[in-house]
Amino acid sequence: MPKPEIIGSARSTYTRVVCMVCEEKGIDYVLTERPLGAPEIRAIHPLGKMPVLRHGDVELFESKAIATYLDHSFPGPSIFPSDPRLAALTEQWVSLVNTVMDRTLIRTYLVAYIAPKTSDGKPDREAIEAVMPAVREQLGILDHAVAKTGYLVGDQFTFADINLLPILHRIGQAPEGAQALAAASHLAAYYERHAARPSFRSTDPPSGPPGRAKPG
Repeated sequence: MPKPEIIGSARSTYTRVVCMVCEEKGIDYVLTERPLGAPEIRAIHPLGKMPVLRHGDVELFESKAIATYLDHSFPGPSIFPSDPRLAALTEQWVSLVNTVMDRTLIRTYLVAYIAPKTSDGKPDREAIEAVMPAVREQLGILDHAVAKTGYLVGDQFTFADINLLPILHRIGQAPEGAQALAAASHLAAYYERHAARPSFRSTDPPSGPPGRAKPG
């Protein structure tokens, strides 16, 4: 069986999530750097979004689906708990982060910096100021969640943590986000602690957003 091939950009938070899964489990994998909408990505994801996985005859899209496949297919530490309650809590936090928080923290706040729609290309201050109350609220929710144990789920490192860490990394690169993260003291300590993990350090991305394939 060939190595799992992850196709996407190291700059993508969700591509990084899948790479972190491989690093945590000690999976020997290949990252094929491609922009959004690249033919190799569209061949697997109908909307051309990243990451996608190719492993022998297996082709998958969506980071959560890819992570589940990798966790079940390879030895190493399990990132999805077997206990029903903890498994459900993992799903709960992954769902909330992916459906609500990613939209606020990355696709609204951070995009206003790295891909603004302003005429002069400068950060979209109006969008930034408008979204900051939601940024602080959502970081506060996470701060409360990790306050007791230093993990999102129980007292163990799970896919819920892997799924969140790249987002916190990106938030900390912009001034208001860094300030809001620092103000959430439990979450800031959580991030500092887990950012030292080898899986996080070895997948540190270049700055900037993923590229986009030019229309053919």
